Amino acid sequence: MKRGRVFVSAIPVVAFLSCLAAVRAQEAVKSLPLGAAAPASDVKMKSVDGREVTIGDVKGKVGTLVIFTCNHCPWVKAWETRIAEIGNASLGKGIGVIAINSNDPAAYPEDAYEEMQKRAKERDMRYPYAVDATSDVARAFGASHTPEIFLFGKDGALAYKGAVDDNAKEPDKVKARFLADAIDAVASGKEPAMRETKALGCSIKFRKPN
Repeated sequence: MKRGRVFVSAIPVVAFLSCLAAVRAQEAVKSLPLGAAAPASDVKMKSVDGREVTIGDVKGKVGTLVIFTCNHCPWVKAWETRIAEIGNASLGKGIGVIAINSNDPAAYPEDAYEEMQKRAKERDMRYPYAVDATSDVARAFGASHTPEIFLFGKDGALAYKGAVDDNAKEPDKVKARFLADAIDAVASGKEPAMRETKALGCSIKFRKPN
C-alpha cells in the first residue's frame, strides 16, 4: 500500500451534514505531527468508572492508543463497535488505550458524563472513557473530529493518525483496515505502512476557554 494521506469514503446520509458544518473552521487547527510525543499526557480526566486518569497512566509496553470520540455523532455510532473491539484487543497486545470525549455536553446532552457511562457499558469498553473537561487535551493534539485516532509507538512517537478504516457505514465492505493494521505493526515493533489518513466525522464541539 502506498504511503501518504488517503480519504475515507463519505457516508451518504443527509443527517450527517449537520455534524460537518464546522469542518472548515476545525481544519485550521494544526494536528499533532507524526513522530511527536503525546501532549497533555499528565492532564487528569474523569473516567466513566469515577477514577481520574491521564494519558500517561495508560501508556502500554509497546504503544498507546488515544481515541477522540463522543456519544452523539453518527460517524462515531457507525464505527464505535469496531473501535471498542479494536481497543479491547489492543490491550492484549501491550498497547494502552484511552477514549476521550472533549465535547461540550451543554451543546449536545447525549455527550454528558452519565450517557458516557451507559455507552461504555453497552460497548463493553475495557479501557478508560474519559472527559476532557476543558477540551484542552483535544486542542493540544490538534484533534478536530470524532472519531479521530492517534497511535503512539513504544518510543512514544506518533506512528499513525486518522480514521479507523475506509468504510464507516458498511463494515462488511471495508477494504483498508487502517487502525487495525497500524496496531499490528506497532505491536510488532514496525512502522505502519499507512501512517496518516483523513479523519472524517463530526467536528469536536469545543468547550469555551475559561
